[in-house]
Amino acid sequence: MGTRILVIEDDEAIVRFVRRGLSYENYEVEVATDGLTGLQKAQQDPPDLVVLDLMLPGLDGMEVCRRLRAGSNVPILILTARDSVNDRVMGLDMGADDYMVKPFNLDELLARIRALLRRTKPAVPQVLRFADLELDTGTRQARRGERTISLTSKEYDLLELFLLHPRQVLTRDFIFDRVWGYDFGGASNIIEVYMRYLRQKLEEGGEPRLLHTVRGVGYVLREPD
Repeated sequence: MGTRILVIEDDEAIVRFVRRGLSYENYEVEVATDGLTGLQKAQQDPPDLVVLDLMLPGLDGMEVCRRLRAGSNVPILILTARDSVNDRVMGLDMGADDYMVKPFNLDELLARIRALLRRTKPAVPQVLRFADLELDTGTRQARRGERTISLTSKEYDLLELFLLHPRQVLTRDFIFDRVWGYDFGGASNIIEVYMRYLRQKLEEGGEPRLLHTVRGVGYVLREPD
């Protein structure tokens, strides 16, 4: 089972926007549109993280946060239009782990979610597979069939990213964000350089290409042509 995120939010447009962004990152998303339902869902089947609005029908977000924190250590990220210092202080005092104000940037929301999950949930080693390629996240070792592939740290990060998003076209901006940091600077050709290194290593034994260029957009991990 993947990482589960519960979004407690009554604005349908925001729910759709956040759900789409989280689903693209392979998170399992559940939604509650009022405070009491959200609290019950979180208590009955605890998620890995809660994204919580403050202005909710019925039970307000501050009370949901207080009750949830009283019996659980689940990471709570408050996402709200209430931007006063008082509200921020109160939310954090109630036990929230982070506080974001609407309108918000999706990339920043995803980065904060990743940071919270890293702090609270150590990564469980797994073996990622696609076609005849596999990557052991515990040993950081890659194999193509019977052949072992030696990777640098950045090559590993890049390959892991593609294996976590098979058959999805990843834009250059998305790759910059996840491998080099969002503010790295999109004018550099560093992605092209590392994609060339990675392809050389993956195809060194004459194997068919798995990492393909989508001209003008980015790259995709997919079956050979």
